[in-house]
Amino acid sequence: MPTRKVVIVAFPGVQSLDVTGPLEVFHGAGLATGGGYEVVVATLDGGTVRTSSGLVLGGDVALPELDAIDTLIVAGGRGTRPRVADPALVDWLRRRAPDARRIAAVCSGAFLLAEAGLLDGRRVTSHWAVCGELARRYPAVEVDPEPIYTRDGNVWTSAGVTAGMDLALAIVEEDLGREVALAVARGLVLFLRRPGGQSQFSAQLAFQYAERDAVRDLQQWMLDHPESDLCVEAMADRVAMSPRHFARRFRAEVGETPARYVERVRVEVARRRLEETTDPIDAVAPACGFGTTETMRRAFVRGLGVAPAEYRRRFRSPVPVR
Repeated sequence: MPTRKVVIVAFPGVQSLDVTGPLEVFHGAGLATGGGYEVVVATLDGGTVRTSSGLVLGGDVALPELDAIDTLIVAGGRGTRPRVADPALVDWLRRRAPDARRIAAVCSGAFLLAEAGLLDGRRVTSHWAVCGELARRYPAVEVDPEPIYTRDGNVWTSAGVTAGMDLALAIVEEDLGREVALAVARGLVLFLRRPGGQSQFSAQLAFQYAERDAVRDLQQWMLDHPESDLCVEAMADRVAMSPRHFARRFRAEVGETPARYVERVRVEVARRRLEETTDPIDAVAPACGFGTTETMRRAFVRGLGVAPAEYRRRFRSPVPVR
């Protein structure tokens, strides 16, 4: 079996799990096959780098000293933004990345590939919190904030942290087959494998926090009481506003209409119940404010691209929380 060289690029301010997560997956695949991958961590000078959490990682090799590369992975983290202004790193990526059989970015590592011009015309993803910035800075890149990971030709990108391990497992499955990938996933207690098209579900409500205390308090109350009457009139009464003024202020501060936000809240609460309980779907729907199971099904398909029953099949915890 040929040994494939996987190079993970690290730099000051890198997210440690963006390096070590994929590294553990490829290392596990190597153990499972008696070879398969040679994994090295590369830094500009081959020395150590301090991660965003303060952990010090040692480099195995300096970037200029690398020879043939099968798979090049650029990690992400807070340090990516300063690095886009580092000509040594960006120029190296521009020159050497096209020689690799496969290029990948974990999380905000996509900024470095984009700065090097390697993502132009490609469909990519990143951590939901930075997708807007990525799209603004690099308009030639098609940024999709929804998937856990994407593949466009030989370019792979993923959302943050654990999604980098999903991406690595998908690569292992492509290279070495499902059985090897499954063995690695079992060893690391991971799913094999969350589909790349799965939405970054937990980010559903992360963007929308109002400026006013009253509206923020209402948002939290909605999460705790999704089954309540959440019509505009009832919500406006809770924050002591007229319905018209409330609807206008809510949209201005939250970024979407009250009705759309209410549906997202109810889907968020419902998906958690589907993951964490064995409650039947026809009980989850009214408990989360949906009038019927069909109403919930349509909301799930709109918001998550999957029906409630299929969502539960994929993501329910092996041991329900209650």
